[in-house]
Amino acid sequence: QVQLVESGGGLVQAGGSLRLSCAASGSFFSINAMGWYRQAPGKQRELVAAITSGGSPNYPDSVKGRFTISRDNAKNTMYLQMNSLKPEDTAVYYCNVRVAGPGPYEYGYWGQGTQVTVSS
Repeated sequence: QVQLVESGGGLVQAGGSLRLSCAASGSFFSINAMGWYRQAPGKQRELVAAITSGGSPNYPDSVKGRFTISRDNAKNTMYLQMNSLKPEDTAVYYCNVRVAGPGPYEYGYWGQGTQVTVSS
């Protein structure tokens, strides 16, 4: 019973910035790791940023130094600050949240996706 609502996508020129948000609601004991994925037309979905429950981030080389992931546990919200955007960043961006329930398992949920388009 977890729902994720994404916002913040749009059209921006190369070199510009966007800030994505992902708000979680529903029934869960706690949120574990969270992350942002993206999928461009004709390509596989790829991880662009991840953050642990303790706030430690992880980035692939393609976005390191340009993107910053953060989370506000009091608001159950995750953010992705994207700076120095490039045309190759154009994709649909998806929020992924992993939560703990009453048992030993971890459950994963996806947001609806938000379009990011970077023009040259």
